[in-house]
Amino acid sequence: MEEFLYTIRENRPLAPGVFRLSLSGGGAAPVPGQFVQLRLPGRFLRRPFSVCDAEEDRLTVIYKAVGRGTEELSRLEPGAELPVLAPLGTGFDLDRAGETPLLVAGGLGLTPLYFLAKTLRRQGREPRVFLGFNTEKEVFYDEAFRALGCEVTVCTVDGSTGRQGLVTEALPPDGSFFCACGPEPMLRTLCRKLPGPGQLSLEARMGCGFGACMGCTVQTASGPRRVCKEGPVFDKEELLWPTQE
Repeated sequence: MEEFLYTIRENRPLAPGVFRLSLSGGGAAPVPGQFVQLRLPGRFLRRPFSVCDAEEDRLTVIYKAVGRGTEELSRLEPGAELPVLAPLGTGFDLDRAGETPLLVAGGLGLTPLYFLAKTLRRQGREPRVFLGFNTEKEVFYDEAFRALGCEVTVCTVDGSTGRQGLVTEALPPDGSFFCACGPEPMLRTLCRKLPGPGQLSLEARMGCGFGACMGCTVQTASGPRRVCKEGPVFDKEELLWPTQE
């Protein structure tokens, strides 16, 4: 983990309130599932963002403008510089994924799964991708997954595009391993519905981002674990909350 200075190459909208931020600069290469912390101008605390893609000296994150900090971020122009703390956290275990894992995302949760899918495809594997949104206007990056050669199923709650219903209702029964990221209710349902093993990327409010403040601690079968340090990716079997209803 180290802080590097990155330059904005692109900062453009993908869907209402959703932006893709492409950066260039020096730094250690992340692995799928890891995240970075950006220090925004005039803000004391860094903001955590999952890595959507990493290629040589480039880094891509996708974020939603939901507060003052991310709204200010959405207005930054190419050429602006940002301090980036990276790479952080523990990523997906590619060895466990197998040849045809299910990649399941709810909304912005697709961000780390794109990097994962890209890496798996380069290794000759065939992940099947399931993306869930509320409505057609929120859909993004489905074509990016297809461009990797992935089989993609899009679900919308209102049925305005793709399959109608929740993404958890569209999963095949033959998945041997799954990787997921999204809202907690979706992750709970996945862990109940899919009997096989899997890994889940959790979201949490973070203070430091590297394990010092303990603010993002969750209870696991192995005791308290920090989402920013031991996570954000956890084995399904580690998590206690999926069975607590």
